Amino acid sequence: MAGLSALPGRDEERAALARALDGLSAGNGAVLDLAADPGLGKTSLLHLLARLAAERGATVLRARAESPTAKPYQVFRDALDDGRHPGTAAPPWDSGADRDLLRALRDRCADPAGTVLLLDDFHHCDQASARLTERLLGEPPPDRLLLVLAHRPRQTPPALLAALDGAKQAGTVLRVEPAPLTAAAVAALLPDAALFPDADEQRAERLRAASDGNPRILHLLLAAGPDPDRWPERTDAAAGPLLRAAAPLLAELDALPAPVADVLAAAAVLGEPFRLGDVARVAGERTDRTADALAELARADLVRSLGPGRDLAFRHPVLGRLVHHRLNPGLRLDAHRRALALLEERGAPATARARHAEQLLLGGGPAEALPVLVEGAAEVVVRSPATAARWLRAALESAPADTHDARTRIGLALDRCRALTAAGRLEQARALGHEILRTPGGLPEPLHVRALAVCVGVERLLGRYAEADAMARTVVDRLPRPLPAPLPAATADLVLDYGLLHAVRGTAAEVRALAHEGATAAAATPGDEDGGTALRVLAAFCDSYAGDFALAEPEIERCGRLVDARPDTVAGRAPDVLALLGCAELYVERFTDAHRHLTRGLATASGGAHKHSAVNHLLGLSILDQWAGRLDQAQRHAREAERLGTEIGAPDVVGLAMAMRASALLWAAPRRRTAEVVALAEQGLRHTVPGTGWWAGSAVGLLAQARLVGGDPAACLRTLLEESGGEDLHMLQPAAHPSLFALMTTAALLCGDLDTARRSARAADTAAERLGRLPFQQSQADRAAAAMAFVEGDPPRAAELALRAARVLRGLRMPVQYAWTVIAAAPVLAQAHGTAAALGELDEALDAARGCGALRLCEDGARVRAALTAGGPGGSPADPVPDPSEPAALLGALLSAREREVAELAADGLSSRRIAERLVLSPRTVDTHLGSIYRKLGVSSRSALARLLHGPGDPAGRDPIR
Repeated sequence: MAGLSALPGRDEERAALARALDGLSAGNGAVLDLAADPGLGKTSLLHLLARLAAERGATVLRARAESPTAKPYQVFRDALDDGRHPGTAAPPWDSGADRDLLRALRDRCADPAGTVLLLDDFHHCDQASARLTERLLGEPPPDRLLLVLAHRPRQTPPALLAALDGAKQAGTVLRVEPAPLTAAAVAALLPDAALFPDADEQRAERLRAASDGNPRILHLLLAAGPDPDRWPERTDAAAGPLLRAAAPLLAELDALPAPVADVLAAAAVLGEPFRLGDVARVAGERTDRTADALAELARADLVRSLGPGRDLAFRHPVLGRLVHHRLNPGLRLDAHRRALALLEERGAPATARARHAEQLLLGGGPAEALPVLVEGAAEVVVRSPATAARWLRAALESAPADTHDARTRIGLALDRCRALTAAGRLEQARALGHEILRTPGGLPEPLHVRALAVCVGVERLLGRYAEADAMARTVVDRLPRPLPAPLPAATADLVLDYGLLHAVRGTAAEVRALAHEGATAAAATPGDEDGGTALRVLAAFCDSYAGDFALAEPEIERCGRLVDARPDTVAGRAPDVLALLGCAELYVERFTDAHRHLTRGLATASGGAHKHSAVNHLLGLSILDQWAGRLDQAQRHAREAERLGTEIGAPDVVGLAMAMRASALLWAAPRRRTAEVVALAEQGLRHTVPGTGWWAGSAVGLLAQARLVGGDPAACLRTLLEESGGEDLHMLQPAAHPSLFALMTTAALLCGDLDTARRSARAADTAAERLGRLPFQQSQADRAAAAMAFVEGDPPRAAELALRAARVLRGLRMPVQYAWTVIAAAPVLAQAHGTAAALGELDEALDAARGCGALRLCEDGARVRAALTAGGPGGSPADPVPDPSEPAALLGALLSAREREVAELAADGLSSRRIAERLVLSPRTVDTHLGSIYRKLGVSSRSALARLLHGPGDPAGRDPIR
């Protein structure tokens, strides 16, 4: 872990140290109270302060308090008796007179350049040192002495804490409290931060949460494995790297008396949270002695209470892991055996008992632990499939061959295969699934169907659609039609997996009838409410994908109620079911419901589980965020989907995520970056597999839009005609046809192809009618009709249609689409209703664009507004627009009045503090304004802002689009 001199997120602390040294240089003494929990970087800040003080010529003395039972004044002795003052008498340590010692301290620290006395771990100081410090705090600080006390407040003697607080209130002590790291600071510390500075926001946030923002804990987690999704459920494989990185913590643990260490070990075996009585039982110790030991552990801040009269926990879970890793294997097994017996007596759930059963089986324990593991795996598989897979493996490997009959063992192996799939370990799952299919003598029919369902799911997730389809058809083609009721669970699984396959292939129509039959049969199957719900959602998705909204919409509403009433274990497929439902709701424009279900599905697929489902939720949320004007969030969701897609080896996912990120950037980035944005969308389409699949089809539409808005209508038209099967767009989703035909209309008009434009506009309206005139899709058809009406010489009709579309989009709270529509129609509105009315509509659209950070639309709107004000036609936003030549025009169009003031001062080189003083603001408020300014202007630093406002644009100052 890098020292804090290079650690992001410590600017305030560095500034406080610099201010203290400035005072020392001026001849003033001070006490600096450096207070923080363990691992937050106190020692690193002391190193930094020592280096800065030495650079200024000050004398630096330092020492570390070792123990409250040390000799009187030991920490001061260690710092001052260094032999560097041969002409000065040694302080009278043994006199016991604090007044004499304070006088000696002033004499010893009388260096003209100042003295910095650094006392680390001061919470461990002896009583005499604490008393001397309390007296020093009650007097004016010695001249030319900066006394720095680094300590842990939870372990610092109460009297000393009170003295420090009193001195701080009196203004004689400067307190510096290092805060936990932010996600941005964590991201900068990741091993690949230099290569991918903004590619791991979600991963950094998970690491921040897992480490509580504590640098030392973060270092341990990274040493044990860089994937935060695997914490704290990791195997002992990480023990070696973890223990090597934990030397400071291990020294803390090694200093504990043996009885206290035994109690700590019992707590580690139990896991968090733990209770006094349980710890005593597992430790085999009396309750009163256990209580004394836990009190000592609390004083050492190794364990903490979760509240008055409540359970206890480690300072951080990693401490429990460290203690558990170091236990003697025999003692560890005995402790886990006692813990398991305790939990069984209490009737604890299998999930709580399974971790102890696993340890017993790994140590050659009794076969009675096997059922506990199996039951625990079933309980935890949705939330933590990697844990379920591990427990099932332990059960299968530890059980003698005759413990289970063949059917039961195969069933457990299939359960493990499902768990591996959900955990993203696809190759392992595929190998196990194919091994099961090769069982000598074949599988009984129900197990054969179940095994095929598992393998079809794995092949689908690996992108092997042809193999998945061929495997499924060996059973699907032989199923009785209509499907029988009751529907066997294995058949229901196969139908669902087969439907998911066709959903991502863009061929949902091929399984639509089967999905409806499966939903009907499952609904008539007693005790299978979850399976019936899953198949009903699949059938509703197929209807919505096909654009049959009259049939889909009421069923989607019913499915929403069913899913909302169920826990997150719907057929063990909660993420898949919620993704299907959310996408179906998105198609029928139930945006609030879609956002709720996709968010719930993403939460269900969190923690490293169901990554293949998580990407679907992320992509759906990226669309919804973009439509709602949350452009930054849309990019974050798309980037996380791209990261996960790369991690799981899914090029289709990566490609569509790139295209979606480009789509959000298309509006958020200024026009000067159009080529980069379009190149990103092109790269995304190249990643997807060509054909009728949902991934490629969606990427085609996004690329076409990027090319049109970017000023290349010919390329937009070519994309739509060549990548979608021709003018009827039959290779793209029917549910999106109105908006795609509207794009084609605009592109054809700009290319002068009136015939194609006219046909496309009619097709957009026909498609909107077929979809039931849903508001958003109808607004797109109205946009196309407005463009045609204007070209055909009917400005009033064109204005009426454009305003109708704009009102709908504003009502739907889709600010980007609303602003785009009004800006494009502003010249038409001016002709039909006059310039003043057009400017009124345009100003409202610009407010919406500014509110969501749509820089491109702000630029386009400012240009159109200037043209209308000057009496010109206003042009078309689809035309290339040069950067504004006057910085004032750019600031006026994009920034608020206060943001303009801050931007101009920052571009002139003023620091945040100077700007704050000039404008009578706080530095934090200035930084908030600067963040908004950078986002709105598409820059990443003060230097880039200065280049934008005071000189030619420099590509080096731009945020890269990766």
